[in-house]
Amino acid sequence: MSDMAMLRIGILAAGLLLIAAIFLFGRPKKKVQGRRIEGTDTAAGARREPVLGEGDPAGADAGVPADDGVTQPELGLPEVDAPAASDVGKRATQDFDKIVSLFVAARAGEQLRGEDIVVAAEKTGLVFGHMNVFHRLVEGHPERGPIFSMASIMKPGSFDMANIREMETPAIAFFLTLPAPLTALDAWEKMLPTVQRMGELLDGVVLDDSRATLGRQRVAHIRDELRAYDRQHQAPPLTKPPRW
Repeated sequence: MSDMAMLRIGILAAGLLLIAAIFLFGRPKKKVQGRRIEGTDTAAGARREPVLGEGDPAGADAGVPADDGVTQPELGLPEVDAPAASDVGKRATQDFDKIVSLFVAARAGEQLRGEDIVVAAEKTGLVFGHMNVFHRLVEGHPERGPIFSMASIMKPGSFDMANIREMETPAIAFFLTLPAPLTALDAWEKMLPTVQRMGELLDGVVLDDSRATLGRQRVAHIRDELRAYDRQHQAPPLTKPPRW
């Protein structure tokens, strides 16, 4: 089996974490734009319980068991059973209309270790905070909320610092939810190099939202999408009063 096939199997449930992000940051104010996540329906009013491997040919072909410990029936990062709550990285508003995601996956047959993730996160300027995940904040203005956030793809997605030495995960996920405290394109330009550096520090592989290796063409496509998003969300120009 190829390394790429192993990587895709290793983060089979990563798409489900996009739904977890919805519960992490709130419910979208309208239908989420962008690519459709397999096995989920973010536009539906009712919460749907996806099943691991559903609608994923890679998982079906590999015969991955339905319960292998990854995020599955319980989606979202629960408020309960968490250490002392922190507002660091909490969004000022729970409304958003687009999610952009990237992943750093361990190489085939390996895992990302919790303490290595924490060290790499500190080196790349991420801070631990709200919902027990990591965030990139606006320098000098943490009250504006996260530019993007990082979670584990393993249930429940948060990082238990009391047991971080025992933690292992096949991948970590990075989420940019829009609108953000920066323009969409500026937020992306903050997230991309951070993810790439995390990949280097963890000796992992950077993947896009379809769990394929992130390439230049995909990066250019995302930039184009975010430029268009920024144009659509710019304030309309002030109308000059008519001259008499």
